[in-house]
Amino acid sequence: MTQKRGLTPADIGRIASKYFKVSVSGKNLATGSGKERTVIHIKSKKIKESFYCPVSNMNHLNQVVYDKHCHLSESEEMDTREDDNGQVQTDIGENDERYLNGDITENSVGNQEEAMEEEDEARSAATLRFVVPNFSKLRETALSPPTYIRNLPWKIMVMPRTTHGQDRQPTRSLGFFLQCNGESDSSTWSCNAIADLRLISQKEGVENFSRKIQHLFYSKENDWGFSHFMTWSEVLDSEKGYIKDDTVILEVSVTADAPHGVSWDSKKHTGYVGLKNQGATCYMNSLLQTLFFTNKLRKAVYQIPTESDDSSRSVALALQRVFYELQFSDRPVGTKKLTKSFGWETLDSFMQHDVQELCRVLLDNMESKMKGTCVEGTIPRLFEGKMTSFLRCKHVNYTSSRKEPFYDIQLNVKGKKTIIESFKDYCATETLDGENKYDAGEYGLQEAEKGIFFSSLPPVLHLHLLRFQYDPLTDQNIKINDRFEFPEQLNLEEFLKSEEECPPAVYTLHAVLVHSGDNHGGHYVVFINPKGDGKWCKFDDDVVSRCSKQEAVDHNFGGNEDDITVKHCTNAYMLVYIKDSAIADVLQPVTEQDIPDQLVERLSEERRQETLRRKERNEAHLYMTVQIVTSDSFCGHQGTDLFDPDKINYRCFKVKKMSTLRDFMEIVSEQMKYPLEMIRPWPLIYRTNQTCRPVAVDLEVDSNKHIIDIADSSSPWTIFLETVEPDSGMPCIQEFDKESDVLLFFKLYDPKNKRMSYCGHTYMSINSRARSLVPVLNDRAGFPEDTELMLFEEVKPNVVERIENIDLPLEKVLDELMDGDIIVFQRADINFADCELPTAKEYFRDLFHRVDVTFCDKTIPTDPGFTIELSLKMNYDQMAHAVAQRLNTDPYLLQFFKTTNYRDGPGTALRCTYEGTLKELLVPVKARQPKKIYYQQLNIRVSELENKKQFKCTWVNSKLKEEKELVLYPSKNGVVADLLEEAKKQVELSENGSGRLRLLEIISYKIFAVQREDMPLDSFANAGTKSLRIEEIPNEELEIADDELLIPVAHFQKEVFSTFGVPFLLKINNKEPFLKVKERIQKRLEVPDKEFERYKFAIIVMGRPNPISDEMDYYINLHDFLPHPQTGNAWKVESLGLPLHQLSPALQFLCGCDPSLLDKCAFSLSSMYKLLRVPSCVR
Repeated sequence: MTQKRGLTPADIGRIASKYFKVSVSGKNLATGSGKERTVIHIKSKKIKESFYCPVSNMNHLNQVVYDKHCHLSESEEMDTREDDNGQVQTDIGENDERYLNGDITENSVGNQEEAMEEEDEARSAATLRFVVPNFSKLRETALSPPTYIRNLPWKIMVMPRTTHGQDRQPTRSLGFFLQCNGESDSSTWSCNAIADLRLISQKEGVENFSRKIQHLFYSKENDWGFSHFMTWSEVLDSEKGYIKDDTVILEVSVTADAPHGVSWDSKKHTGYVGLKNQGATCYMNSLLQTLFFTNKLRKAVYQIPTESDDSSRSVALALQRVFYELQFSDRPVGTKKLTKSFGWETLDSFMQHDVQELCRVLLDNMESKMKGTCVEGTIPRLFEGKMTSFLRCKHVNYTSSRKEPFYDIQLNVKGKKTIIESFKDYCATETLDGENKYDAGEYGLQEAEKGIFFSSLPPVLHLHLLRFQYDPLTDQNIKINDRFEFPEQLNLEEFLKSEEECPPAVYTLHAVLVHSGDNHGGHYVVFINPKGDGKWCKFDDDVVSRCSKQEAVDHNFGGNEDDITVKHCTNAYMLVYIKDSAIADVLQPVTEQDIPDQLVERLSEERRQETLRRKERNEAHLYMTVQIVTSDSFCGHQGTDLFDPDKINYRCFKVKKMSTLRDFMEIVSEQMKYPLEMIRPWPLIYRTNQTCRPVAVDLEVDSNKHIIDIADSSSPWTIFLETVEPDSGMPCIQEFDKESDVLLFFKLYDPKNKRMSYCGHTYMSINSRARSLVPVLNDRAGFPEDTELMLFEEVKPNVVERIENIDLPLEKVLDELMDGDIIVFQRADINFADCELPTAKEYFRDLFHRVDVTFCDKTIPTDPGFTIELSLKMNYDQMAHAVAQRLNTDPYLLQFFKTTNYRDGPGTALRCTYEGTLKELLVPVKARQPKKIYYQQLNIRVSELENKKQFKCTWVNSKLKEEKELVLYPSKNGVVADLLEEAKKQVELSENGSGRLRLLEIISYKIFAVQREDMPLDSFANAGTKSLRIEEIPNEELEIADDELLIPVAHFQKEVFSTFGVPFLLKINNKEPFLKVKERIQKRLEVPDKEFERYKFAIIVMGRPNPISDEMDYYINLHDFLPHPQTGNAWKVESLGLPLHQLSPALQFLCGCDPSLLDKCAFSLSSMYKLLRVPSCVR
């Protein structure tokens, strides 16, 4: 280091340490790779920036750095650092006099006082200015010192770049980029910004050269700009005016949105907080903020009584919670409880509705909850206006009008330039003339005018802009991005015709809800003018920031094709205006005094509970669960081991893992009200033979051990707590010698009742003989002292061994004598040979084969069913009787079905003659899948049913309404006539009808065939996409003359294969006008004249529609409906009302119309049957 002005190195070090902190990071000495740099961090608030002073092999990098604080000038050689592509990257630090490769100044709002520094860093816009000396010698990337915008560091990045043109010749260019947050290691941050990159002119008469960018900066794209901003030669050409004294000046004007994924304090910068983006909520956050800032509504919502409301289902309470947290929280607020309360929890829910529908859901719910309260009527008073629709005849004195309320207005955007144009279109008068003349009753059809006007406008006006409209060409909604202007001040006086005196209809813009994207998705934000004073804020989910009127209003008109800094697809879709005369009332302050105490207490308690739950989750790794079971839980247990772990109710304790066994026992003693000397813990462990038994713990040795060590890290840890009742007369629990004693448990088996009874436990010396147990067991069972007993050891499931020689020691007669062994005993002096399970061994063998089976009703899709314990050895008849007993029905009126292995549903039916066992039925079931069998209750015996065939048919009445599904059981060897006879028993025929039924086959909403009555039922193929329909034959279709034909009618949308609705049959006559056919179709469908005018018709031939219009004056020609010649036999025409029985595959007929699809559907006619003979009129 070189000294100046007489300063010693010690002086320099002392002065430097006051203002600077130096850190060095080096390369990998072993490999020689990596980045090596010395970083100097400036400590002084006045010299705020941190900078790097690199030195490389560039011949111009010997620099002199001046410091005004210590009057020190020094030159120091430092190593350079390389960026990822091998280029040397230089971070340039700030100095008052000279800078490495450049100079920087800053044009921004505010002053440099320390009190303003923090706010200055949060600003939304600033201009960076970078002066680069010795420009011609620039060889590597140079970075300016950071300028803070939105609390993020922004730098100008400049470098020489070499590009190849079309002639493949290398061209050197100036690379000019804007970098954001380049030093951050975080991968979650993002910040959207627009910037103007300028090369400043230094010659009079030459304009600056500028190019604009718009970019979302994030970790993988933290710089954006131009690799070829200008050719290197043009920059160096002094005649161009961009370089002077080998110095160039670069400027970047940046306007940035508030960042996401970093610590942006919305409350601090704006006074407001945002809503968390919790996925799949689209426009909801924007709407909630809009309603929240309608202060009078918020105040009324607080007053809704919700004391007794369900916390998870009450929309009102959920909205109160969101409003309260938005008002008082310092952090973004969640909305999951709100979406759950009104059932919109998926993205599909929001995609299937729009913001207008969500607004109506919320306001309607609030309005109904406000009824009968002090705030009843608040919502109508805020949002309800009235419009009058009128109709006025031109030439007669006839006028009608109707006044209707509205809560919002939908305005067309397409073809409209301003909101006033849309209002004029909305209120435009329409003339009814020609075919559209109005029926004025006694005056007949008259020319008339109809239209609407507003008789009153609400204080808060919601305007929905129709940005999304249906496009029939693409069969989907499209977004209209056309420019549509709306003002901050809106005067609607010209559209208001009020009979009463009312305030002027002059409004101030309060909120602009904006969508950026297309109809498939995008991003939603809202700009709000909270106090109506023109000071706007942008609410972008969890981030809130101040913004300008231009950002809030002008940039959201849409149609910004020429301005790359504003996205073309970003525009407003909803506007909220507040009447000027009502601003003070609507935006009145909302204070804590406006919130009921009970609501504050409830929400505070919810937050306290949530804090506790969060704390528990955070500290969960410090605790473990201990489950305690006592001997009371063993009573009544009929299975193996001492208890069923899936059915027992444990006493649970949450214990710190590092607490001692002694500490835990003291807690148990206190909680369970037993003296400490009256209890002993026995940890339960699973043995290798699949049994769960207690083991001894040495209290003297283990009392000071940690619970987690004794439990061997298992959580939950289960223990059997041995207790002595205080009134037992014992001063303390019996001593247990771990070396010489063993803990045994006893069960008594009763063969007559097939029941097991728990008979307690005891300590026995391991040297004692098995015979010594007999008096103890007789006493426990209440038998005479000398009663002979049979003893068994319960070794494991399905293994119970009899103790043959009771004179041997326990360690000889019991298999691997251990604590927790179970002795099962029964009387030996009584002969139980006649019992089903005479010994405990048979009982446990039977128990091993018992299984819980759930039986579900096949006819009820969501039936949870009921569970019965059955033996795997049962046959079909035994199973049927067990289920019938539970259902209180006849076992022969039940039919059972296996569960399919690939899905949880009924499979094939079981025949009542099934000879296998229940075990064989349940074999395919997966290990963890519940054992399930489906059943259905019958009206006939199952043996009779198995000789019949099931058909599911839809019954359609004379008005073409699908009334119900019929489940019919004709004989397997029957014909269609048998099926129709079965159907007659279940349907109600028309009073004056024909009484004759017919069976139709329907495929894709088209009539495919009408089946003959003598058609065998066993010839029907599997249903697949085919459905069966039964209907009564109309009287007029019973007889078909030679010049008549039955044709099927269906309706389709756009394409002939896109059919829908209920098809039907229609009789047509040769040579009759098609207008008469239309009249019959209209009568059959019962469609009003006005609606039927929009129906269109076509004959479908070979899948192609041939339209029929009224102008064609078409007459029916049966040739048009005959099938094309084809191979195969044709059936003879019958005379039973079904003279023709199968559709031609060449011609098809479609009919029907959904009112919601008017203008998008057409009708077609086609042949119904293959004909053996052609009618004489068309031969």
